[in-house]
Parts: sequence; C-alpha cells; structure tokens
Amino acid sequence: MTTEPRATMRADKWLWHARFFKTRGLATKVIAGGHLRVNSGKVDKPATAIGAGDVLTFPQGSRIRVVRVLALSERRGPAPEAQALYQDMSPEKADVPKAPAFEGKGRPTGKDRRNARLYDPTRLD
Repeated sequence: MTTEPRATMRADKWLWHARFFKTRGLATKVIAGGHLRVNSGKVDKPATAIGAGDVLTFPQGSRIRVVRVLALSERRGPAPEAQALYQDMSPEKADVPKAPAFEGKGRPTGKDRRNARLYDPTRLD
C-alpha cells in the first residue's frame, strides 16, 4: 500500500499568498512571535508545513482570525484567487458599547474622564 505524501507549504508563504499580510516578512514576524496556532498547537517557526484541512488561528489587526486551509497556491494572485484558498471560521465581532460622548458643555470633570476610561474598548486592563 503506497500513500502519497500530503502537499504542504510554508506557513508564512501561505499566509502571504492568501493575502492576510501585506508582506511575507510581516507574516514571518507574527509566526516567529509565537502568535500562530496550527490545529490548536502553537507554532513559532515560519517554515512550519501546512496543508489542506489545517486550521490556522492568528491575530490580524485587532481581531483573531480562524481559517481552514482549503488549497495551496503557486503565486500571490488577485484577491478572488486568494479567497478561494481558505474558509473563514472567525467569530463575528461583538458589539462594543461606545464611550459616552462629551456634549461640549465646557471642560469634562474628573468623573466624566473616569467614566469615559471605563468604557474605552481599546483599553486592555
């Protein structure tokens, strides 16, 4: 019984081909920083082999992306070609309450500033 080896590709190259990162260097930096998971296992080497069926989890901007690899590519093509390489399984963004708006009635008080800081969605306490 002969089994063909699974077709694989470097993780950094695939992320760049699928247009998740603008440059291959950025993809390499994210992976080397330990921010990529392949099938829920942490990966820190950009040369990690990935193939069809693998699930990748990584940060992109302010969101966490979860994608299933559907195909490998030979080149970094146009966006429609890149979107055919994966299935997006990312959770939908939750609605974050807006910070209370300042109504322009003079200088905000300390209480106003504290309340605005409590509702700041970019704050990571």
